[in-house]
Amino acid sequence: MNFPQQDFDFSQPMLLEGMRVLPEHIDANGHMNVGYYNVIFDLALDKFFVPFDLDWSYVQRTNLSTFVLETHVCYLQEVVQNDPLRFTFQLLDYDAKRLHYFMGMYHAEKNYLAATSEQALLHVSLETRRASPFLEEHQVLFARMLAGHGKLPRPEQAGRSIGLAKKPKA
Repeated sequence: MNFPQQDFDFSQPMLLEGMRVLPEHIDANGHMNVGYYNVIFDLALDKFFVPFDLDWSYVQRTNLSTFVLETHVCYLQEVVQNDPLRFTFQLLDYDAKRLHYFMGMYHAEKNYLAATSEQALLHVSLETRRASPFLEEHQVLFARMLAGHGKLPRPEQAGRSIGLAKKPKA
């Protein structure tokens, strides 16, 4: 085990600060391009995984990794070049091979929720390219995380599907 489990507080979503909207993220509309939301959520996820020993060093050492299976992004309010960002991470569910989690992206100074990303990922053996159980210490960690995060309110955007709301006929 490469992480001190006793040091984690899961009574709130995990917090990541210090990211920023970069010039290359901006499109012709003057705001962050839709494609870069997935990129920046992925970069934030990588940073969340560092203290849990699920980062690149884990992949290199174990030949195990994670693949995102599904993602649902909600774009709630614009962010523009150089806007400071903060992210939250809340575990919604897990099993031996999968995680279901929810991330929020906030404007770090104005404190508004700019976007959300709900994702499911799979733990994979890079040797077989097949699903593989998380290591036991990770499963224990996720159980602790869910025990805390499971007491939190479910995010409003979690579980949403895409569709057009039908207006009542007058």
